[in-house]
Amino acid sequence: MASPANVMLAIQEKKPCSTVDLYHPLRQYVANHYSEREAESLEDDFQFLQQMRSEVENPTDGSPERRRDHLQSYFRSLCCVEPRFPISSDPSHINSVSFAWFDAFRPSRKAVQTSLHLEKAAVLFNLGAVQSQVAVAADRALATGIKVACSSFQAAAGTFAFLKDNVSVKAVIGPGGSAVDMSTECAGMLERLMLAQAQECFFEKVITDSKPPGLCSKIARQVGLYYEEAHKALAAPPLSTHFERTWISHVQLKAAQYHAEACYRYALELHDKENIPEEIARLKVGLSALADAKKSFKGVVAALLDTVSKLESKMNVNLERAVKENDRVYLMRVPASNFLSTLPAASLVKSTPIGEVLDASKDRLFASLVPDCSAKALSRYTEMVDDVIRTQAEKLQQGSEITRIKLKEMGLPDYILALEGSLTLPLDLKEDVEAVQVSGGPSGLEDELQQLRDLRRVNQELIVQTEGLLQKEAADDAQFRFQFGSRWTRPQSSTLTKNLQDRLNKFAGNLKQAADADARIEHALRAHSALMTVLNHYPVESVLPSIARPIMSLDGNEDAIVGALKQSLRQLETVGAQRASLEDMLKEMKRKDDILPKLMARTGSLEELFRNEISKYGHICEEIGKNMKAQEQLLLQIQAQNDEFTSVFNLDDYKVNRDRSYKKIAAAVEKYREIKENINEGLKFYITLQDAITNVKQQCSDFVMTRNIQCKEMIDDVQGKVSGFNFSGDVKADRYPLVGNPSQKKSIPQTTQPQVPHTFQPGHPYSTLYPYPPEQGSFPKPQ
Repeated sequence: MASPANVMLAIQEKKPCSTVDLYHPLRQYVANHYSEREAESLEDDFQFLQQMRSEVENPTDGSPERRRDHLQSYFRSLCCVEPRFPISSDPSHINSVSFAWFDAFRPSRKAVQTSLHLEKAAVLFNLGAVQSQVAVAADRALATGIKVACSSFQAAAGTFAFLKDNVSVKAVIGPGGSAVDMSTECAGMLERLMLAQAQECFFEKVITDSKPPGLCSKIARQVGLYYEEAHKALAAPPLSTHFERTWISHVQLKAAQYHAEACYRYALELHDKENIPEEIARLKVGLSALADAKKSFKGVVAALLDTVSKLESKMNVNLERAVKENDRVYLMRVPASNFLSTLPAASLVKSTPIGEVLDASKDRLFASLVPDCSAKALSRYTEMVDDVIRTQAEKLQQGSEITRIKLKEMGLPDYILALEGSLTLPLDLKEDVEAVQVSGGPSGLEDELQQLRDLRRVNQELIVQTEGLLQKEAADDAQFRFQFGSRWTRPQSSTLTKNLQDRLNKFAGNLKQAADADARIEHALRAHSALMTVLNHYPVESVLPSIARPIMSLDGNEDAIVGALKQSLRQLETVGAQRASLEDMLKEMKRKDDILPKLMARTGSLEELFRNEISKYGHICEEIGKNMKAQEQLLLQIQAQNDEFTSVFNLDDYKVNRDRSYKKIAAAVEKYREIKENINEGLKFYITLQDAITNVKQQCSDFVMTRNIQCKEMIDDVQGKVSGFNFSGDVKADRYPLVGNPSQKKSIPQTTQPQVPHTFQPGHPYSTLYPYPPEQGSFPKPQ
């Protein structure tokens, strides 16, 4: 079998075209624009920066982890250089600083720019590439390897996302050629690819852990969605002509594989629920996806093809079985693929934010080149921006809260959903119902009751077996006592086993009480089974009432009333989405708003600069005002339409029925939890009692074995005396003293009075059902 690493992609690092001298141009700039003395004071910084660049060109430590740390440090250094040294295409600023990098996917191409943005983009690209290599190199056959791979893929995704959002636009196009591999399109594609492989790690883990097929299907579907997004980017310009066909084929086949995997796992769940027609439909959809993808799998690695073939084979076997079952038993129509609901997906990964790791605010490189006045001015400008954003964010939040309150007062959109039969439960109640269904639901309680019966029977049999041991030993002792009469001086069994027998009797009593508790649970289950039946409906919303249309219509305009109200609600939803987008735009503008270079180059008044810079936020503030006005008008319109809606439809009866349904479902959940908790309590009780009885049984076995050994020795001793052969009589007398003789100190201590574990305290209340607490401690030795 191929190793997991063979079917995941690692990104190769970009290679620099030539060495770059940062030392002399930057030092000359400081000497010319500040002073030679300032340049001398920064000598260590110049050398450090040059050493960092040299390490990028010719790495001395090949370990990916050290390489990652170095790239992060170098990027922070570049962030310190950028606002202080105006490296640009203008030769009057800094001469002979040109950066050149080969394309990672087309090594014959290169980009050359006198721009620090190209250098920063290349470093970020390589950082993401190194993190992908760490992920692919991890041994995913081990739990720790899966964890390392998943976290590294997410870190790589975060790096490519940072490249796309912060550097790509500034670095891609220049006079020295375009850099497609660092474009926003490529960085976005690589982010989705890394997320797909991180999610794939989670899928491997849930499969290894034998998680339910429904959960596996959701995770697999999200893997496929990430791959589909990556393939969509690869198939569009400029990437479609930049990447080799093997890349596109790999990602396309991966997308199809995990779409099919999701269908396969979902079909397993459907089969368990005896939904054979949909199982057939899902398997056909998955097989169709694989068939389409396999038409163009040129250059795909053999390990991936083997995996896809095995999946296809399993799906065909299950499809053939399901078709036969449907033809012979169910005889139900198989739904068409376009009538199937969208497969649910669950994303368990996200791009790891790396802004904090790359934040250079705490680095002291060239710190002396930032004048205090510039730092204070920057702080002042930042406060102005924060004030604008805070004021506008409060307006937006207030608008959202007003919308929520008004709609809740009008009962919208719940009434519309109820009219269409699509009403959902309140969130808390829905979560409670889903938790019940995940744990097996009411139909699973009968199996758990059977577990209680089985455990009670096992405990009863253990008690009977243990009592049988004591009874047999007592019978044997009585027989020899009758045979030998007064010569049989060994203590009677009943005097030694009283504590053990009392304990067994108490266990039997506890078991009887537990049986009564089981009966009460079973009675409760039977009594409330009708109530809890509602929890077996999937989805449970199917039992909720809907709003009935009026029996008689005067003018036939009900549909028009409902349609107008729905249209207004959609418009309000659009306004809300715009509001969220505006808030994100404000935050994004602030994140990208860096006026430090302008501050450092400014020689006149800063007020004009501040006015010009803060005016950038004006158009968003204006859009926020328009959004709030549009919302206000829509709410007035919706209020009038809702009044007309409530006058036409009979909502009073609906609200009564809806609330009654909510209460019924809530009562069913509460009763299920109560019965489930009592069953769990019983299981714990029986398991703990079984441990206690087993310990007592072992003590009884040890006691019986010791008594049998003593019995054999005493028989030999008594028969020897009768025959006149009394060997070492004093020793034998010491070994078997008379019961209660205080002078005999050396009788066998471990069997003279068997000790009974006192961990269980019969009669101690554990709950309202079971007689004593389930304790798991070891039994103490006799004192």
